[in-house]
Amino acid sequence: MLELRGINTFYGDVQVLRDISLNVNKGEIITIVGENAAGKSTILKTISGAVAHKTGSLFFQGKDLSRVPPHVRVEMGLIHVPEGRRLFPQMSVKENLEMGAYTKRARQKRRENLLHVYDMLPRMKERHKQMAGSMSGGEQQMCAIGRGLMACPDLLMLDEPTLGL
Repeated sequence: MLELRGINTFYGDVQVLRDISLNVNKGEIITIVGENAAGKSTILKTISGAVAHKTGSLFFQGKDLSRVPPHVRVEMGLIHVPEGRRLFPQMSVKENLEMGAYTKRARQKRRENLLHVYDMLPRMKERHKQMAGSMSGGEQQMCAIGRGLMACPDLLMLDEPTLGL
């Protein structure tokens, strides 16, 4: 499903990822563990296209992603829930969740996916009218994960998913 071959990523002149190779098959759960500043978040940002890699190859479902912009990667089902939640604090929980269903394929299943998220994360159903910014950190993290699920991911990448839980 996902293949990285010899990925090298830089922030300016500083090399953050050096020759990273990784395979993720359908149905697998992969965890990347390491010290702070080891490059874990940069790997996810590189896969999602938020940060460009300098050399190496990146494939998702057999397609080379080297020249594919981030919004197209999302349309393809490659979903990244970044560290720090990044919710819209002045919008309700339901509105934040629905923001995850903006792609064409996700819009078609918005109602069904919302019910699924509410089933998986019942606290989000209880809080659906509450402003997202007024919830606890753990509840905000649940909302961010729920928003990622609303996008109909083929591959869901969670950066620091237990932060605040």
